[in-house]
Amino acid sequence: MYRIGVDLGGTKIAVGLVDEGYRIVTKATLPTGAERPGEAIVDDIARLCKKVCADAGVPAGLIESVGIASPGIANNAAGRVEYANNLPFRRFPIARLLRERLGVEGVYVENDANAAAWGEAVAGAAMGTRNSVMITLGTGVGGGIIIDNRIFTGSNCAGAELGHIVIVYDGYPCTCGRRGCWESYSSATALIRMTREAIAGCEAAGRKTLMSELAEKNSRVDGRTAFDAARQGDEPAREVYDKYISYLACGITSIVNIFQPEVISLGGGISNEGQPLVDALLPLVRAEQYGGDIVTHTEIRIAQLGNDAGIIGAAALGV
Repeated sequence: MYRIGVDLGGTKIAVGLVDEGYRIVTKATLPTGAERPGEAIVDDIARLCKKVCADAGVPAGLIESVGIASPGIANNAAGRVEYANNLPFRRFPIARLLRERLGVEGVYVENDANAAAWGEAVAGAAMGTRNSVMITLGTGVGGGIIIDNRIFTGSNCAGAELGHIVIVYDGYPCTCGRRGCWESYSSATALIRMTREAIAGCEAAGRKTLMSELAEKNSRVDGRTAFDAARQGDEPAREVYDKYISYLACGITSIVNIFQPEVISLGGGISNEGQPLVDALLPLVRAEQYGGDIVTHTEIRIAQLGNDAGIIGAAALGV
């Protein structure tokens, strides 16, 4: 039997046919066209679902279920996306509409970050655990929480907004309207801001920094600028790196102390730093973890599924 996973984003729809071992057999994509009515988007999702089956030579009768990973507040019990700020969904019955188009009874919907966390739990960095958290470090800071092998969504399907815990009271403004959110200090966006501030400070003080050269070479400051310069021994870049790691560790420690998961997996662009990122975080987290060395330590791992986490997690929603 096979399952289909749909990763629905504001700019792209990605659909994958997934086998019993949670491997993607074939995949297809289309632009989302988020300015269109929701029904037109569902039409394209159905078209892609049929395409991946046809490409793999898999008859519709072998499709066990279809799962949709969507931005926003997803109500799986009702089969609706209650709200998505970058898609035309307001209490939108996406599961029913796709079920009608495909004839597959089992159609499920979940928030995209939750689906990615579920993917890592069933087939990635947290496979074999019952309690895990995934944190995505990209434009923002997202997250998903798995408790006793179930996705935690809160009482209103809007839980697990981990990026919006406050780590600096009255700190930098956040896109959510609060100030001092973890997202404002540990996202790639925040790292870029810190890097720009450091470059400006160096220029004002007449202090040389390799970050300026890298930014000029690449025609921009990005999430790698400070990390790359720090690896080459640049002291101002190392200061940015250490500051960023301290903020990231602060939030991770709070997540550990609240949930005490077996594994926290790190995804998103920043996670491309790999094991050195984990090695930098561990001493800071261990030093402040509640219970110290008496309790079993949460493992911090780099997520394994990359951009396929949403597809695989969505496909596994019916498991």
